[in-house]
Formats: sequence, C-alpha cells, structure tokens
Amino acid sequence: MKEPDNQHTDEEKSDKSKSERKTSQRSSRSESRSATRDDFKFSQDITDDMFTEGEESYSDDEDLYVEHLEGSSSSFQDDNLESTGESLYVETPAPPAEEAEEKVKKKISVSFFYNYDELASRPFVTPDSSIPLHLLTLVHSFGYDCRKRANLQLLDSSTLMYIAGNQLILLDLKTKKQTYLRSSSGGGIGVVGVHPNKTHFAVAEKGSSPNIIIYEYPSLRPYRILRDGTDLGYAYVDFNYNGTLLASVGCSPDYTFTIWYWEEEQPILRTKAFSQEVFKVTFNPEDDEQLTTSGTGHIKFWEMALTFTGLKLQGYLGRFGKTATTDIEGYMELPDGKVLSGSEWGNMLLWEAGLIKVELCRAARKSCHHGPINQIMLDEGEVITVGSDGCIRIWDFETIDAANAVDDSGLVEVEPMNELHVGKNVRLFSMIKMEEPGNNFWLAQDASGAIWKLDLSFSNITQDPECLFSFHSGPIQAMAVSPLTYLMATTSLDRSVRIYDFASKTPLTQINFKEGGTALTWVPQLVSYTGAQIIAGFEDGVVRVLELYDPKELAVFAGRKKILDAEIQLKQVFKPHTAPVTALAYERDGEILATASKDQTVFFFEVEKDYKPIGYITTPGPVCQLMWSTTAHPESTLLIICENGYILEAPLPTINEDEEDHDVVSYEIKDMNIKCFHFTSVKSKILRLIEIEKRKKQMELKEKEREKRRKQLIEELGEEGEKVFQEEQAKEEEEEEEEEEPLPEIFIPSTPCQILCGFYSGPEKFWVSLDGYDAGFLYHCEFPPFDKDRDITEQKDEPFDFRFLEDTEDNPVRAITFSLNQIMMFCGMENGAIRVYILSQNDFSLTSMAEYWQFSVHDNDYGRIENISTSFDDRFLVTSGADSNIFIFNIFSELALDEDIKAKVPLPRFGIETEAIPQDIEDPKAYSIENARKRREHDKLMKEVEEIKARKREKLKALRNEFLKLLEMNEELPKHMQLKRTDFDIDSKIRAEINRKTVYKIQQAEKELAWEKEKCHLGLRKLQNRFRDSLESDSVVVHAIQSSHKISSYRLVKPSKYSRFRGTSQSDRRLSKLERLEKEGIGKKDSQKDAGPVVSMPEESIIEKGKKFRPKTLSEIMVENQIEKTRKVILKAERAQQKILQRKKEWEELYKSKPDDDYEDPKHVQAIKEAQTHMGDFNLKTAPDYKIPEHMRINAAKKEEELGILDTLAHGKKIHMNKCIFSLRDLKVAVIEEIQCLVQELKNIQSSLHVSKHIPIPQIPQIHPEEVPEKRFQYDEETLLAFKRQQMEGQDEKYPQMEQIGSGGIGGGFLKISSGKDVDLTTRDSLSRSSKASTYSLDFPRLSEFEKTEPTDMELEIAKRDEIKHLYMQQYLTNRIKELIVTFDAELRILRHQKLKLDTQMKLSDLHHVTLFQEMLLLKNFEKQENILQERVNSLDKEEQDMQWKINETLTQMEEKKSEVTKLQEQEKALYAGFQAALGENNKFANFLMKVLKKKIKRVKKKEIEGEGDEDEDSDESSEDESSLESDEDGSGSEDEVFDDSICPTNCDASLFELALQLREKRLDIEEALVEEKKLIDSLKKEYDTLSKKVKIVANNLNTAEEALEAYQREKQQRLNELLVVIPLKLHQIEYVVFGEIPSDLSGTLVFSNRSLGQLQERILQLHQENVQQQKLNKECRERRKMLIREKREMAKTIHKMEETVRQLMIRKFGRVIDLEALQTLSVNTTLEELKIKKLQKELLNAKEMRRWEEKIAQMQWELMMKTKEHTKKLHRMNDLCIEKKKLDSRLNTLQNQQGNAFQSPRKADIVAKEKVTELIQVQAERILALKEEIAVLRKKGGLILPPIHPPQE
Repeated sequence: MKEPDNQHTDEEKSDKSKSERKTSQRSSRSESRSATRDDFKFSQDITDDMFTEGEESYSDDEDLYVEHLEGSSSSFQDDNLESTGESLYVETPAPPAEEAEEKVKKKISVSFFYNYDELASRPFVTPDSSIPLHLLTLVHSFGYDCRKRANLQLLDSSTLMYIAGNQLILLDLKTKKQTYLRSSSGGGIGVVGVHPNKTHFAVAEKGSSPNIIIYEYPSLRPYRILRDGTDLGYAYVDFNYNGTLLASVGCSPDYTFTIWYWEEEQPILRTKAFSQEVFKVTFNPEDDEQLTTSGTGHIKFWEMALTFTGLKLQGYLGRFGKTATTDIEGYMELPDGKVLSGSEWGNMLLWEAGLIKVELCRAARKSCHHGPINQIMLDEGEVITVGSDGCIRIWDFETIDAANAVDDSGLVEVEPMNELHVGKNVRLFSMIKMEEPGNNFWLAQDASGAIWKLDLSFSNITQDPECLFSFHSGPIQAMAVSPLTYLMATTSLDRSVRIYDFASKTPLTQINFKEGGTALTWVPQLVSYTGAQIIAGFEDGVVRVLELYDPKELAVFAGRKKILDAEIQLKQVFKPHTAPVTALAYERDGEILATASKDQTVFFFEVEKDYKPIGYITTPGPVCQLMWSTTAHPESTLLIICENGYILEAPLPTINEDEEDHDVVSYEIKDMNIKCFHFTSVKSKILRLIEIEKRKKQMELKEKEREKRRKQLIEELGEEGEKVFQEEQAKEEEEEEEEEEPLPEIFIPSTPCQILCGFYSGPEKFWVSLDGYDAGFLYHCEFPPFDKDRDITEQKDEPFDFRFLEDTEDNPVRAITFSLNQIMMFCGMENGAIRVYILSQNDFSLTSMAEYWQFSVHDNDYGRIENISTSFDDRFLVTSGADSNIFIFNIFSELALDEDIKAKVPLPRFGIETEAIPQDIEDPKAYSIENARKRREHDKLMKEVEEIKARKREKLKALRNEFLKLLEMNEELPKHMQLKRTDFDIDSKIRAEINRKTVYKIQQAEKELAWEKEKCHLGLRKLQNRFRDSLESDSVVVHAIQSSHKISSYRLVKPSKYSRFRGTSQSDRRLSKLERLEKEGIGKKDSQKDAGPVVSMPEESIIEKGKKFRPKTLSEIMVENQIEKTRKVILKAERAQQKILQRKKEWEELYKSKPDDDYEDPKHVQAIKEAQTHMGDFNLKTAPDYKIPEHMRINAAKKEEELGILDTLAHGKKIHMNKCIFSLRDLKVAVIEEIQCLVQELKNIQSSLHVSKHIPIPQIPQIHPEEVPEKRFQYDEETLLAFKRQQMEGQDEKYPQMEQIGSGGIGGGFLKISSGKDVDLTTRDSLSRSSKASTYSLDFPRLSEFEKTEPTDMELEIAKRDEIKHLYMQQYLTNRIKELIVTFDAELRILRHQKLKLDTQMKLSDLHHVTLFQEMLLLKNFEKQENILQERVNSLDKEEQDMQWKINETLTQMEEKKSEVTKLQEQEKALYAGFQAALGENNKFANFLMKVLKKKIKRVKKKEIEGEGDEDEDSDESSEDESSLESDEDGSGSEDEVFDDSICPTNCDASLFELALQLREKRLDIEEALVEEKKLIDSLKKEYDTLSKKVKIVANNLNTAEEALEAYQREKQQRLNELLVVIPLKLHQIEYVVFGEIPSDLSGTLVFSNRSLGQLQERILQLHQENVQQQKLNKECRERRKMLIREKREMAKTIHKMEETVRQLMIRKFGRVIDLEALQTLSVNTTLEELKIKKLQKELLNAKEMRRWEEKIAQMQWELMMKTKEHTKKLHRMNDLCIEKKKLDSRLNTLQNQQGNAFQSPRKADIVAKEKVTELIQVQAERILALKEEIAVLRKKGGLILPPIHPPQE
C-alpha cells in the first residue's frame, strides 16, 4: 500500500484550518445562507476582490443583504412548480446570525494545503485497550465497483482512478501499482471528478454532512475542502470548462444542487435539483452559465441568471409530451444550446427550449441502441453514443443538429457513420478518452466487470478491443482460501470462478459457466493432499469439482497458446439440488461432503467413491450455512443453519455398502435423528432485564444518597432533622411515583428474523447472529434433547446466554471467522466494516469479548461483507463484499513479512493433459440426482403400463380380425340372406358418440396447436424474409443429356445499396482559375451599359379641361408664343447634339473594336488549354511531387458511385446469363416433352414390327432436382407425413442427437420427396397428349374377329410397304431424338463456354470491388478533414471573387466618375466659348463681363422645404452675400479699380450683363459638381487601395489553404497507393525481363495498357507533325505582323495631314481654333427662356389663388360672428350657475352651524351628500374653465372652434 506523502504546513495554517472546520460545523447546524453579490463574474480578479473586502465594505452592504434575504423565496420549492416549468429562484447562502460568523473571510492562500493524516479516517479502537491501531493494513484490492456511476477517471496517460468502498484507488497502468486515499468521513465515497487540466481532482464523500475534498495531482495533497453541500452523500460532481467552478448534486433525501467557487471553498448558488434521484449534473462547455441535470424520469435545464435581486438559478423541467417518460442516464449539451439525451429504449432525444424537438432512431424505426444509452459525447465534430448493449456508435453531428420532424410521430431516421461492438455480454457504462497524440484510444467502464481499451479511429489499422482488467460484476457470493498456500478462489452471479494469488497481488486464472456461482469452498488437504481442488455450487443446483494446476509443468506442444501461471479445469460435476446451492462443507475427516440449497435440502456424498450420493434430508427452511463439528467434539455432527430461524444438528449419515444404487427408489434419509432448535426472539426480554437492572442500580444510589442526607440532617438539627428527612422522603416518593415509567413490553416479531451466521461453541452449543429486530446481540444457544414425536413447527426455544455488540442495532454481523489460535474473532458487518474482537485462548463462550477494533473498508450503503477469511498461516485477512470489492489485509505481527512472497500453484497430476474432461451440465432444466432417480422409477412404471396396453391392443386386434372375417362371410352369402352393415352395430348411438368425440378432439387439438401453428407460421415467414426474400434468383444447375457437362446460374441477391446509389457526386470541387476565365469569357462586357438618348415627354397642360374652350386671354397667348419659339430653338440644338453624340458613339465603337496589346485569339487560347489539359504528365502516383489534377481527385461519394456502377454492371451481366440459363432449362423441358412424344410414337411403330427389327428405344431424359430448385418448397400430404415420421423417430434418441437429426430431417425431407417425384405435371400432360396424338396419327391393323386366312399378294405387298414405311419412321424418329439431344448438348456447351468467360470477368470484378471498397473505407476516414479543407478553400475563393468583383465595380465607378469630370470640364469650356461668341468682337465691356463671369462667390447651399416650391427664386442678394464676394481679376484691368458686379455699367448691354450673371451661376454649379466628383474619386481610390490589400491577404490565405488541401490530397493518394491491388496477367503480358527471364521481384514494375502505350507512340508522331506546322504558321504570322506595322505608319501620316487641313480651314473662317460642338449647341439660353415662361405662369396662378382666399375669408368672418353669439349665451348661463352655487354654499354653511352641536360625528348620509355636492362643484368648475378658454379662443382672429362640452354622465 502506498499512502500520499505527509505535507506539513505552518502552525498558523493548521490552526486556521482547524478553526475553519469548527466554523463550518457550526454553520452546518444553522440555516446557512451566504451573501448574494449583485453582479457576479467568473473571472479570477473579480472573485479575489469579492473575498478580500474590508469590514467597512461588508458593513455597507449588510443592509442590502438583509433586505435581499427578506424578499427572497425558499430554495426548496414545491415539486408542482418544477413540473409546470417555473423557475427556481435561489439565493446564495447568507452568513449565520452569530456575531462571530459575521467577520469577513480572508482569501485562502494559493499555497495552502491541508494535512492528509488529519483528514483521513482512522480505525476505531476501544478506549483504554491494548489493541494496536494498525492491526490490519490494506495490501491490495482485487475488486472494482463496475456498476457505480462515473467510476472510471483518467489523471494522465498512465494513471487510472476509481472508487473501491472507502478507498480511492490510483492505478498505474504500466506497473499495475495501486495507491490508496482513504475517505475522511469513513462513510464511503460517492463520486469523483477530475479537473479539465488534470491538476486537481474532487472526491465527494458520503456520510452525515459529507465534504468534497479537492486533491492536487500528482502530489495528492488535500488542497480544498467544500463543506455543507448535502445531507448524506453526493451523486455527481463536474468542473466547468475552465475549471474555476464545481457543480455538485446530492443523493437522497435532499438532492441538493450546489455550484461552488472551489478555490475559495465558497458556495455560489444552491437549490434542490429534483424530488427524485438525480444521476448527473454537467456544465455546458460553451457557456458556463448553463447546466443540465438528469435522473429518474426527468431532465432539467438550468441557467444562472442575474436578476434585480441578485444571481439566481433558474431551472426548467423538460417536458416529454407524447414521448414516454424515461430515466435519462446520458446526455450532451450542443453548442447552440440544444441538448441531446438518451432513453431507456435506446433512441436519442433532441431537446430544444425544454421540449423534445425530435426523437432519433435508425432506419426502419430500429432503436439507436438495444437498451439504455449511458453516455453521449461530442469529440472532434462527431457524436459518440455508449450503450448498455456493448456498442459504440459514431453519428454525424450536423445531421443530428439540423434534424427536424417530418410527421406527427416525431421520429427522424439517421444512420451511424461507424460503430464498434466491443464484445458479447458487454454492458458499457461510461468512457473516457486517453490523451495520446496521434491515437484515438478510449478507456471504457464495463458494467459486466471489466475495463476496456478501445480504438475508435475506424481505419484499416484499427486495433481490436483490449480488455485491460477483468473483475467480478455484482456481489461476490462466495470466497475460499487455500489451506496450503496464498491462493484464493471467488465466485459470483456473473458466472465465473476466479483464482488469485493474494501474496503477489496477481489474478491467476478464471473459468466461466452457464450459471452464476453461489457457494465455494476449498477441498481440504485430507481429500486433495496437493490442495489443487475447489468445489463450487451454482444457482441452478449444480455442484462442480474444479482442479487447479500449473500448466508450465506440462509438456509444451507446438501451436499452444501463451502459457498462463495457472489453469483450472472441470474434474467432476453433479446436480444434487433444484435451487441455488448456498453452502458446502466437508466432514472433519474428509469422508463426507454436505451440500445445502434454498430448496430446503441437505445432500450427503461419499468423497472417496467419486462423490457417490448417500442421501439427503429436508429442512424446515432455506439453508444459509453448514458447519461440521471439530475434532474437539466427541462425535462428528453437522450444524445446519436455516434463514427462517431453525438450526439443526444432523449426525454423520450411515453409508450402506451392500445396497446397490439401482435398487434405491429415493435418496431421502428419513430415519436420521436430527436435533432442532427453533429460535424465539428474546431481545425484548433482554432489554427489559437491562432496564430493571439499571433501575435497581439507580435505586441503590438513591438509597445511599438518602442515608447520607439523613445523617447530615441529624447531625445538624438533631431530632428535628429526622422529621425534616421524613417529610423530604415523602415528597420524593410522591414525585417518583409520578415520574416512574413502565418497563418495556415483551415483543416477539410476527415474522422470524433472518439468521445471518453462526458457529459451534461446544458440543450441542452454538452462537448465532440475526438480522432485523434481533440484531445487536450474539445469542448462545443449546439444542434440546432429541424427541421424535415433537412437532418442530410448534417448537419454541430460547438462547441461554447472549453478548451485547456495540453499535450493531442497525448494523448486524454477517460473517464471522477466527484466527488459527482462536485469539481474534473477525466479523464482517452490514455496513462494510471489519470488526476484530480480541479473545482469550479457547474462549468459545466469548466471556472475554469486550475490546474490539473496527475499520470501514467496503461501501457503507451496499457493501455488506459476505465472506471473510484468514490465510492458512494467519498472515493475511481477505474480505469480499456485495460492492464487488475484494480487499487483502496484513494482520499485525511482530514477525517481519517477506516482500517477495508468492503463492505456489499446485503441480498437475500425472496424465491430466490426456484425461477426458467430463461432460458439463449446461441445461438449467436438467434433472437433479433425486429427480433423475424418480424419473427412472417413473419410466419403469410407465414401461409396465405400456406392456399392459400392448397386451390389450393385441386382444383388440384379434377381435377386429374376427369381425372382418364375419363381414367377409356375410358378403359371400346370397343377397337376400346378407345382413346390413348397421345390423352389426351393437348400438348406433355409440358410433355417433365416437364420431362426435372425434370431431371435438380435432377441434380441441386445433385450438391447442393454434399458438404453435402461428409460431411456426411466423418462424417460416421470418426465415423467408431473411433468406428467401433477399434472393432475386436461386441457383439452377442445368445438366447435359448425354455428357457430364452442366452449367449453373448465379445465385443473385437483391442489388446492394451501392448499386442503387445513382446520385451525383457530393464533392464540391472548386473551379480552377482557367475554367472560371473560360466560363466568364475573355471579352467581358462592362457592368454598366451606355445610356441612350433621353427623350423628355411634354408636360401636361396646366389649364383645366373644363376651361379649354373659353376664349384665351392676352397673357395666355403670350405664354404660348414664347413656349413655341423656345421649343423650336431647343429642338434645333437637340438635333445638333444628337449628331454629335452619334458621331462619338461611332468613334467609341471603333475604338472598342480595337484589340488590346495583350489580346489573344480565342482559338489560340482554346488550343493552349487543350494542350495543357492533355499534355502528358506521366509522373507516377507514388512520386513525392505528384500533383493530383482537380478532375482526377476522388472522394468517398465518387467511390461509392464507382462501386454502384460496378455492381450494376456485374448484376446486369449475371441477370442476362441467368436468363440464358433459364431459357436453356426451358429448352430442355421442351426437348424432353418432344422426346416423350417421339418415344411414344416409336413404341407404337415397333408394336407393328417384328422384334428382330426393333431398334433400341432411347432413354427419356429426366429433370434433375437441381434444375427445379423451386420444387423444394412445394409439399403435399406425403411430404408432411414423412416429416412427422422423422420427428417421431428423433424423439426416441438422446437430446444432442435429436437436434442433429431434426435439423437434417427438415432440410432433407423436402429434397427426398421432391426427388422421388421427378416427373412433372407438364410431363404427364405431354405424355397423355402424345399418346392421344399417336393414336390418331398412325393407323394400325386391328385384330380381326374372324378366323385367320392366308394373305393375298396384294395384302402381302401392302404389308411389305407398311413395314418399309415403319422401318423408315423408326429410323427417322431415332435420329430425330439423337439430333434433339446433340443439339441441346451443343447449346449447353456453347453457353457453358460463355459463362466460363463471364466467370472470369466476375472474378476480376470481385477483385476490383474489393479494391474499390477498401478505397472507399479509406476515403471515408479522410472525408471529414478533406471537407473541412475544401470548405475553407471554397470560402476563401468565394471571398476573393467577391473582393475582386468589388474592385472591378470600384474601378468601373472610378472610370464613370472620371468621364463625368471630363464632361463637366467640357461643359465649362463650352460655357466660356459660348459667352465669348455672345460678346462678339471689339466689345469694350468684354473684360468687365468676363470678370463678372469668372468672379468667385461663396454660395450658401439652398435647402428646399416642402410646400415652398412656388416662391420666387429671383430674390436680391443680401448684404451678407455681398460681403462674401471676391473679385477675380485675370490680369486685365487695374487692381486699384473698384469692381462692382451688382450694377450694370452705363452703355453696357443689359442682356449681356444678365447673361453673364446666369452663366456665372451655371459655372459655379459646374465647379461644385466637379469638387463633389473629385471627392468621390478620392474615396473610391481609398476603397480600391483597401480592397487591394485585402485581396492580397485573402490570396495568400487561399494559396496556403490550397497547398494544405494539395498536401492532404497527396497524403490521401499515398494511403491509396498503399492498398494492394490484384491484377491477373498472362506471361506474354509481362515485358519486364532480365537476361530473358522474369525476375522474382516485380515491385518496381509498372502496369500499363497496350492501348495507352499505342496512343503514346502515335502521339509522338503527331507532336512531330504539329511542331512542323506550328513553325510554318509562326513564320507566316511574323511576315503578316511586319506588313501591318507598315500600314499603321502610313495611316498615321494621313491622319496628321487631315488634322492640319482642318486647323487651317478654321483659322481661315473664324480666325482661331474653336470648339465646333460648343458652337453648334450655343443657339439659345434655355435656362433664361424657361424662367421667363415660369414667371408668366406663376403670375396667372397667383391671381387665381388670391381670388379663392378672399372668398374663404368672407366665409370665415360669417362663421366667427355666429360662434360669438353662441358663446355669449353660454356666458350668461355660466353667470346664472355661479349665482346658484353661491346660494347653495351659504345654505350649506347655515345647516352645518345649526346641526354641529347636535351630533358628535357626521352621519353617513351627510357624508355621501357632501361628496356628491363637492363632485358637482368640481364638474361645474371644469365646465366654467372650458367655457372661458373657448371664449378666449374665439376672441382671437382665426381661432379654432372646439366641439361643445357635454356634461358627464353618471
């Protein structure tokens, strides 16, 4: 045993830990509630601040905490609230009310540790005793509690951790060394949890107010202790993802759910999880504020929510809805908040928002697992489920996450990606992953008693499941220790017997059987001197003798498996009982074996004669223990202890040597003198006596005190003291009479308590320990004298002595054993503790039993100790319990023990390896020894009865024969003398009754066999579904007629899933850049097309339609004339502009048609692409630099498609061949029918010929059974009768033979019957038809009824001609038959030859199928990572394309903006040119007007307001605008000159001045537009630069991703290259020879097809020709380029000449070079004309509007006058009301003054009246105010008229 190192801390820390423990104990007794923080965060810094605040901060917040606690709700709310889904609002625990507890706890130091020696529980030793504390020392543990939840944890790659009773075991997987940590409470360990970083682990204990101890790993020092988390024990603990928080949930009865900040030992939140058992609690890995709990019939979702009162836990109960309620053992939180859980029936439930979204099952509604799902995990994007059926299945996460119900059932069918079946009888409970780089190994907890190592990589190199450790599963029923060495044997209901070497801590071997073991003992040395035999009893009543030996001493044969240290084999087997065997015991001399069972029998065997049965006795109850008397007793007797309170003592049975075994009718021993003790409860009497004794002692003490008091009073008071004493005595007696309680009543349980164990203390004396009410004592009993006539059921016996056992009232002793010297008595307790009493030597009366040593070892709840035993030399103590644990202890001794001690395995007997192993009894229904004897007697009796029946049958047969003779004699008589058949009936009613009974029996038989009939029908249907329905066609063998050739069809099953797979490939292959360019096209069109000319539609006339026929006014006529004039001028300018635009468009199209400098001919591009695509890159796929082309990349979907195509082709060819073979079979049937007809005709012909002229008739071919396999499933009555005969014959044989004959009879019966009927119905019909046809086809001479006469010459001639004809027909028919046979055989041989070729192709197809399937499995393993890489490449490529599109759009916008800028600049130039043309030549105001035009003005941007668009735009400039003017002088004029552009100079043309101002505004608009466009261009440039940088980054990432994908593809290709591919070749196909011979090593060869080789050779010639053609074409293109350059140079000269000519013409006409476009467009000032027209129109509209408003004002004045009159009337009304109110007030005051003195308090009626009046006054005041306001409004001009005020309705 290895304990953790003691870690000593400073005294201050130790004192601090002690004080904190005391504080926690006090707080656990009070109602503990910790303060709630308003804003809790999970970070370390915030938490540190929270726990390190000073006293002032705490006192400031104290009132807040008190208020919060007062307003909070209870933590433990009613379960009805949980069922309705309401939230549980729970506060953090508040500090206790004591002042000492209100001090703020300081932060615990990070380096603080507790002392393990102070925490670990220690053994209890009776005070003031000399028993050493280390009386027993734990050495090793052989058990494992495999059914404990989450009892398998991994601390690192080689350290395993699990709970064993009161110990936590840390097991080194490499060295198998165990390290133990004791529980601190001694009440056991509930559960353990490991920190995510593997630096700490939590040990949650059991007991009263258990703790959670956090240990540091690997130092194993106690780091933190979490207290007061539950009442009796913890069920589960879990750390959050970061490891900062710990969640715990308690066991029954409180089920407290607590969240801890464990580093500071502080609970954060606490509530009751549920009202039933909770299995599990976990954090959501993605969100620490979400948790989930599950358990019996529920799942609950929790959330830590920050409410206005603080941090709360809100729990929402999952609703099952239509789904049946189930216990949920395994679940998993998904990243998006959904929860995936298991169920008891094996399906998965997907929870969302507290409801079941879908239920997941497999195809055809099969459950995901056969049984509960115990664990669900998410690993590397895959969902892993662990089922109790021993299967691990891998599911696609995305499929589960996106599952949606498609119908009302809520079921969604999904299939697992992979699955692993660990083994038979494996029940997986939990798994944990081993952190090994490059591997995917897991450790699994098997509820059947094993720990497995599993490889979940699912590749072609996946390792098989490996069982690392094997243990007993469930309670250990029996245990035995070798009498010679340190060997131990155990058995359990898990059907195994195991052998251990507990000295060297090694399990040696095990043997498994069909039933579980219940009893076990080691055969004593008197029987087996080597100590090699073990005898075991099993739950089916079988007893087996097992022999243990060392196999290393046997001769080693070749091929033998690995030799173990020990082996065990079956030596003998017998079945004495029909119920589980409970006890086995050898007599002290080793001559007799006694076995006991729950069937209330004890069987005796003679050991020396191979366990020959002696007999058995019956007991009054199930036997629980057998014990033979020791040599200290004068006689050998057997102590039989029954569970129901009976203890028997049987003497040694008498062995009858003379009696033969077959003469014994029964083995029951009826004349044995058995003594009986029927235990009667005496515990109440003992308690009564103890109470009486206690009261007696109290009375004696009181008497002594009274006497002392009397003497004291006499000494003080003299005689008066005696009186005072008597008075006090009288008062005390009265008080005692009142206070005296009655003695305990005598109580005897109605049901006797169970006897647990017992042992002999002397002749006819024994001790027993009982359970139930009688627990707490050891009872010493003695058998009464034997009385044959006494009824033991009415017998009641009481023990004569007892021993009180401390603290065993609810913890009885279950097993007792003694040391060899009888000094120590070892007791195994109900709570799993070991108690050792120290006795005096040979003290069987237990008089010295007082001091004891006790230590809790096994689990305190369910780990009762079933067996306890010492080793043969008292050095070791071995215990086994119901918690599957086996512990080995060193017994304290002053002698030192050898460390390398090892048990010696017995040597094998001579000839044991050749000795036949006896046949085991595996059938649980097999007869026991007694039942077999009774069966034999019954068979003997039945045989005698059958003989009597046979004699009766013979007599009946003789009478029946006599009766038949009488009937024959009756028929020989004449008709008139014959008797009727009914005259022979004695009574007609008898025959009718017989017929009625027969019909009734048939009906009853049908009813009785209905279930069997339906069962057989269902079985037949299942067999057909399993074996026949999956077949598409059965195998048919067609035989040739003459030769031995035959041909068989293919046995085809329905097409596989791959052949049905015809979907498109799922690979999302990214298009290459070349393909994208080809798809987009080289000449990509611009994103924005040129805008065509805009045709402006004429505006609608403003004049109303109703007024258009009125005479027009002068102003209207002026407007129309002005519009028409302007329209004509504008139309002319537009035509000129249209011509200019048309010309520009033609030039643009011409320039567009000009090819770019890097232009390439599309034909050439296509040719280059084809060359690149088909260019031979003949690098081998095994080359390290091999690059897989994108079109050659393969994935699992494509490979499945290839498999489907291959299967479909193979299946189609097989179907075609089968059709040909079926046609051949039909041909054979037709040939046989024709041959039958021909043979019949041949027989008819030969009947008219002489025998000497007969030709041998060919034999008619037969249809073989193999040619019609469908007839095997056709049956008739004869077939059924034959099958029944076979069954009847099989019943008379032995059981194993019956199975073989039965199975052979079923299959062979059909074949035999069908082969016997080899003539088909069609054949019979054809025979009948042929015989009829032959009758009519040929005319044969009939026999003459007259006497024969000599034939005439004519008749002889006719007969001769007929004979010749018949001979010809005979020969013809024979040849025809031969021809048919030969033709059929030839057809069969041709088809057989074709099938042989097809078989070769099918074999090659099968080889190819295997290769494809291996490739598909490999590709599936790569598919997940490849999809991830491909998705990344696709996303980056899409991102690059999007950015490139944005860049192109940005460039397009920049070009558009640049063109806009150019257009604006051209407009500005045209504006200046037009103004210059308007000025004309020699204008003296030209400089002034140009300055006006070019002057810079800061303009205020105009804000257009809705509704003000009709205002005049020609407003004068304000003074502010004038001050903002700036002059712009272009070098003309003097600087000192005062420039004023607001006034037109004298003698200056006003129109030109106005034109200059208008053009200046237009120029300013153009300049502002230019500034805006330039700003937009700058922003677009910045955006373009940003996008360019991003594109570069994305391009780099894309290249990296493509390289990673390429590397992964290369790795995949290398793994594909490693697969072996079988290619059959002929010798002539191998051209790789060395010195004319084929080398032995062909690994360096390359398999290449002849077609491809020929294509390559042809391609060489084609490439030579293409090179010559390309060189010639290149030369021609060069010459063509030179000629084009020369022509371009000449065209440039011509253009230059024409431009010079145009320039000279413009100078000659205009005097300078001008812009012709501006000149053409400068025809009229459009803006000025439009403004004039708008001015005229506006004046007309304003006039009309003025007239309309004047009419409206007159109307409103009239309405105002009417409203004024109305409101005047209301004022008068208000005045009257005010006067009335004043009167009422005065009257009310008078009444109050008069009645004030009469009444002390106002009446109720007065109060009501006053309230009404007050209400009326308020209403009137409101009305007055409203009227005043209305009057004030009406007095104003244009006041708003309100609706009249209505009085309130009561």
